[in-house]
Amino acid sequence: MALLTAPLLAGCGLTRPSSLPVGDAAYQSIPVRSTEALAPQPIRAGDRLAIDIFGEPELSSDKFRVDNLGYLQLPLIGEMPAAGQTPSELRDEIARRLSKRFLRNPQVTVAVMESVQSSFAIEGQVAEPGVYAVDPSTTLLAAIARAKSPTTIAKLDEVLIFRTVGGQRMGGRFDLREIRAGKAPDPQILAGDTIVVGLSEGRSVYRDILQSAPLFNLFYLLK
Repeated sequence: MALLTAPLLAGCGLTRPSSLPVGDAAYQSIPVRSTEALAPQPIRAGDRLAIDIFGEPELSSDKFRVDNLGYLQLPLIGEMPAAGQTPSELRDEIARRLSKRFLRNPQVTVAVMESVQSSFAIEGQVAEPGVYAVDPSTTLLAAIARAKSPTTIAKLDEVLIFRTVGGQRMGGRFDLREIRAGKAPDPQILAGDTIVVGLSEGRSVYRDILQSAPLFNLFYLLK
């Protein structure tokens, strides 16, 4: 797991942009309860979809698969983009394309039958470091629990979360004791996040980050 996260930080400097939020505002970057978690999730490459065109069984199936580039192949329509859209957005676009040339007022439904599982990585002083599935209910405490909790020598005030935000790699330091006690919000964990618990003395890059980032719950830009 160290091999997965080290290249993200090796040789990287650490800066603190003046516009970076502090305190409660910092949680806007890592939401406590993401509103996105309650909203329909975007379709991803590899998802299997059920698309039903009312009264058109030859155009309907529950075996449509989004390819690796995020496209669907549909009868009459041909190739069209699907990844990144919600099922309702894709439904509306299919209906629009069908009504433009082929059908009058088509009634379309779209449902995700099989979704590609997203994941986060956790390493450091936890009982079972590894890569785990992530869903909209996954928070930092839930992620730690999936890794069978911190070890007895874990540094609970040195829990780092690394995330790509707007195409930039960010890192934040969180105090697990404060979160457990209800004194700090429990941040949302998203697909692609990397969590590092209780950093070992041998990881000089991480140690430099801790020295440069004395404040908790604050994200720094990793260049």
